[in-house]
Amino acid sequence: MYVFSDFQASSLAFQTSAGGLVTYKRSFRQRCLSLRITAEINYVNADDAKKLVAEEGYAIVDVRDKTQFERAHIKSCYHVPLFIENKDNDPGTIIKRTLHNNFSGLFFGLPFTKPNPDFVHSVKSQFSPESKILLVCQEGLRSTAAARKLEEAGFHNIACITSGLQSVKPGTFESVGSTDLEKAGKAGLVTVQGKISAVLGTILVLCRDIKGFECLGQFSCTFHFSLVHFYLSLSSQIRQKSCSKWLLQADPHPEKFKQKFHYCMLPFMIYI
Repeated sequence: MYVFSDFQASSLAFQTSAGGLVTYKRSFRQRCLSLRITAEINYVNADDAKKLVAEEGYAIVDVRDKTQFERAHIKSCYHVPLFIENKDNDPGTIIKRTLHNNFSGLFFGLPFTKPNPDFVHSVKSQFSPESKILLVCQEGLRSTAAARKLEEAGFHNIACITSGLQSVKPGTFESVGSTDLEKAGKAGLVTVQGKISAVLGTILVLCRDIKGFECLGQFSCTFHFSLVHFYLSLSSQIRQKSCSKWLLQADPHPEKFKQKFHYCMLPFMIYI
């Protein structure tokens, strides 16, 4: 049996001992699979990422949500969020959003989001599959997920910062925003919990100690009155938008923060 090959036609011809000729042609898909080039996502630290941008011309794409991006982002980067704010108004979404805003949103400043259906399309509209792209997020999880999506879409030169921007030391990248890149993920009451806990904790401990002495009942009433006055005074300041800057940082919308503040203070008032 003799074998003849035609490279341009991607076919094989077999000549049998009986003089017959059998031709086998590979499909287009089989030819593509044989020539397929696999790409691997490059995970680097902050210093190596800076070299990729400066020396190899990688473009930075920030995939964080809008709120974190506005707090701090690398100068001259592109913003294509992997998740966008969920403003749907169906009953199920409204319930989930309310629960989220009163817990995760209140304490950690996390927005209620959903996957961005136009993420890949938005990247493709700005970059070609051969472009060198450095994906960044706050912790490294979203950039990894975004890299997988772009890899499936045909992008070959993709890099991610291990552990995200929270691992980037100040001064590594020139940034824009009200805080450092590593702190852009911190918001909500967790940013001021130390100050609040120090004040309220001390007062509550004093009240509990005073309650143990019947002879100091008058002082206990005075402390309770002071606590109520403190709560009403702070509520009034929030209502008038005149509270200090560190308290307003917990939520950029004072009206929403006022409602959340009352939820947060409810256990405290029950104690009183």
